[in-house]
Amino acid sequence: MVTWRKSLILGMLALALSGCHRPTEQGQQYKDGKLKQDLIEVSSPNTQGTPINGPDYLQQVSQINQTSSRLYNSNKETYQAVENWLRSGADTRQLRQFNLSAFQMEGVDKYGNVQFTGYYTPVLEARLTQQGEFQYPLYKMPSNSRSKLPSRAAIYNGALSPSLIAAYSNSIMDNFMMEVQGSGYVDFGDGKPLTFFGYAGKNGHPYRSIGKVLIDNGEVERKDMSMLAIRDWADKHNDAEVRKLLEENPSFVFFKPEPFTPVRGASAIPLVALASVASDRSIIPAGTVLLAEIPLLDDTGKFTGEYQMRLMVALDVGGAIKGHHFDIYHGIGKDAGHMAGFYNHYGRVWVLKKSQLNLLNPSS
Repeated sequence: MVTWRKSLILGMLALALSGCHRPTEQGQQYKDGKLKQDLIEVSSPNTQGTPINGPDYLQQVSQINQTSSRLYNSNKETYQAVENWLRSGADTRQLRQFNLSAFQMEGVDKYGNVQFTGYYTPVLEARLTQQGEFQYPLYKMPSNSRSKLPSRAAIYNGALSPSLIAAYSNSIMDNFMMEVQGSGYVDFGDGKPLTFFGYAGKNGHPYRSIGKVLIDNGEVERKDMSMLAIRDWADKHNDAEVRKLLEENPSFVFFKPEPFTPVRGASAIPLVALASVASDRSIIPAGTVLLAEIPLLDDTGKFTGEYQMRLMVALDVGGAIKGHHFDIYHGIGKDAGHMAGFYNHYGRVWVLKKSQLNLLNPSS
């Protein structure tokens, strides 16, 4: 009896990993069996539907063309082939007719499940001087940044010169979230255009995930961890407790105030929401075109069981973005942050590249 039950369980597991089409709560699916390398060329993606964000994708490519001729020209043939395919109906079965090759990503589990998280550009309320509720400094990069800089805890304790303070916000957690995102806008409440606080550098200390700290301490279950879960935890605790948690991460990010400017990724190209991602460049170089099947979430962050197909370009990087993992840029402000905070789900991704052989005109 035990042997029979064991065989049944193993058989069900094998079915789940090889042929089951039913996704899990985080969107994992197993339509394609086990994959044996990072990128595997397929005759056509095993999926249905067409990209829902064609205009946004074309806008993102236009931004690349306007901002970086080097990056655009190195991917020009692929961009043009994808545009031709997109304008002709974007049938995934016809990619090869437009001289495009599709390479499926192996995924984090080698069954094609690629991890998706989300990021956004926050808008903080702040003042130039310390006053009222505005007590939490945002710092510029020290000029002697080659020497060892203080840890987060030491910075919170006043280890840096007050001359480095660029502004005071009304939330230490908002400051930290802007560090995580890498940049943000600041509203000084004076009716003037928002000031962009761009990434200026780090203090050189190792990064430690406060999400993992909360999980290890039993404060949040692993399956529920997200940016929103961290913020919810902070809302239920006092300033001293929040500060103690943040100090578990000694790494600290500095900012450079600039006049209002478009949000740019590591490639210095303006980002279009839901048409650009941060990637691990050792696998997915800047400028790479991705055809992504992304889990569709409802307004509460629950997976609906449906997917959306999107065309996106890898234009940014992130300290936690390693391997078969993409961070999707969601845009600016609270609503964008709300949806970005939900994402810790899985979908499938195909890298699109211009074919070496011209299939429309083999003699050329």
